[in-house]
Amino acid sequence: MTQKPRSVKPAVLAAAALASLLALTACSGGANADDGGDAGLKVVATTTQLTDFASEVGGDDIELTGLLAPNASAHHFDPSPADLLALGEADVLIVNGADLESFVDDAVDASGFDGTIITAADGIDLDEAKHITAEGAATDEHEHEHAGDAEHADEADHDHDHADEAEHDHDHGDVNPHIWTSPKNAVGMVTEIADGLAAADADHAGDYEQRAASYTERLQELDTWIAAQFERVPADERVLVSGHDSLRYYLHDYGIEFAGSILPSFEDNAEPSAAEIDALVASIEEHGVRAVFVESSMSPKLAQTIADEAGVEVVDSENLYADSLGAPDSDGATYIGATVHNTELILDAWGAQVDAVPDSLQG
Repeated sequence: MTQKPRSVKPAVLAAAALASLLALTACSGGANADDGGDAGLKVVATTTQLTDFASEVGGDDIELTGLLAPNASAHHFDPSPADLLALGEADVLIVNGADLESFVDDAVDASGFDGTIITAADGIDLDEAKHITAEGAATDEHEHEHAGDAEHADEADHDHDHADEAEHDHDHGDVNPHIWTSPKNAVGMVTEIADGLAAADADHAGDYEQRAASYTERLQELDTWIAAQFERVPADERVLVSGHDSLRYYLHDYGIEFAGSILPSFEDNAEPSAAEIDALVASIEEHGVRAVFVESSMSPKLAQTIADEAGVEVVDSENLYADSLGAPDSDGATYIGATVHNTELILDAWGAQVDAVPDSLQG
């Protein structure tokens, strides 16, 4: 994993100092760590999706700690002292890559981690990911044109809106980091994780490979099931508005047009300008969008305002799981469960028929 070096933040240094004190008192790893002592390879994963993938592949052969909590977002994560302690004791760190985890370099430096880093994004075709990300450029340009029209209509907000654009355009890189939202990409990520664990723990290499093969078969069944559901929906009715640009690869895989997002960003903590909100409402009306969806890591308040203005439904009683998986007792507790949930939620809001979920994707 190659990332630009940067100085360690004071908050991270303070957390590292506290983590050192915890180590002196023999405290053990993070809140999600197993109580298995030194029984297995110590693995830390950043996102909830990676933690689920690592659990499926590693089984009982690893002692696993997930840094992010359910419904949390990697876009604005700050590791705790317990997280840093667990990372410092780990043999392996699994990261998403694709410039998602801005906190990783500082956390590695602060914790003293010197183990193996597995970058799940290395398991996918990043050139293809760049191409798919670029598909959104036309939508973004269209929205900016609408936003420009709105700015000219309201000169009082003109300078403010441009300032907002400059603030939240910084994260528009050439690869949308939400690569896991495509089950096809998930297969590549799981394979990369299995290869990395096998290299770090050769004694259990066969077990990692066997579990990965079994799990990727389920992911392929998931992809087949989802594709069959969306094929029933006429192409011109497959149009989606989400909280932020988090489902790019999922939309690409299943032929769903992206009409825009509430937050004009890959991140979920940006703020849209008044002109951009007006542009999104115009896009919703232009595309005949039926519903606005909200991700589990976001507040639904702004979505409700936009949906009310556009005269469409906002789906907020149940959320899409995009940046994060859900709580252990939720439909989104696992990657497969979350992806099935998202598919059913979208199709239900569109009034489409959904087949029963195959037994292989249950549980």
